[in-house]
Amino acid sequence: MLHTSRYAHHPTAYKTFTTAQLREAFLVEQIFVPGEISLVYSHYDRLIVGGAAPTEQPLALTPIDDLKADYFLQRRELGIINVGGAGDVQVDGQTYTLQNKEALYVGRGVKEVSFLPGPDKPLFYLNSAPAHAAYPVRKVSLADADTVEIGSIETSNHRIIRKLLVNSVLETCQLQMGLTELQKGSVWNTMPAHTHARRMEAYFYFDVPDGQTVCHFMGEPQETRHIWMQNHQAVFSPPWSIHSGAGTSNYTFIWGMAGENLDYSDMDGVKPNELR
Repeated sequence: MLHTSRYAHHPTAYKTFTTAQLREAFLVEQIFVPGEISLVYSHYDRLIVGGAAPTEQPLALTPIDDLKADYFLQRRELGIINVGGAGDVQVDGQTYTLQNKEALYVGRGVKEVSFLPGPDKPLFYLNSAPAHAAYPVRKVSLADADTVEIGSIETSNHRIIRKLLVNSVLETCQLQMGLTELQKGSVWNTMPAHTHARRMEAYFYFDVPDGQTVCHFMGEPQETRHIWMQNHQAVFSPPWSIHSGAGTSNYTFIWGMAGENLDYSDMDGVKPNELR
């Protein structure tokens, strides 16, 4: 299993970063490594992002050194969203089949999680956060999601938000995950932009067509920066930062949050004409 760590940065420090430094601090360039589980441990609310890409053998989720734990979910909860073909996840001996864009919540105390290879080539995107209580394992299909359609083609942000692992669907400790699908002709996500000092966030971009890209915007509303991103890449968003993006085509992204509360609507909005 592959893993690295990322440290937190003060907003005054990031203003001095070069493009390379900005990418090194916040961008995760390779989520999926064939035949491996790859994890990045962030010091922003201790969120872990990663991916499991089983090819020939099952991949077991084992504790990384940063956790100092007997097993991975000893003090954590886990969210899984499949962004590949149909695939199976084994949780303490029980098998759950996830279709594309379906999610699985795995609560604190589960001892064994394995990702199984399959003919449809599943790709499992992972988020994990510290947990104070144990909640049941539950699969969430797109039909189960709390779904909202917002934006418009006139403002290039017509999108469908599918809240998968949120408290309107199931109980979690602090982890929230879902996905947003940009509709044809729309390219802007999370616009108008916002911050939420009570929570950090991570974005994972996928369904980006070959040859296309997404420009992800971050930073304090009056001091923004950008990171050019490709398909199957993730980016950390500190609590003091906006998180928005515009693509050269429509695309889909997964958002994951951890922090102070579970109020999805807790946002400090910023009008488009107020950004700098």
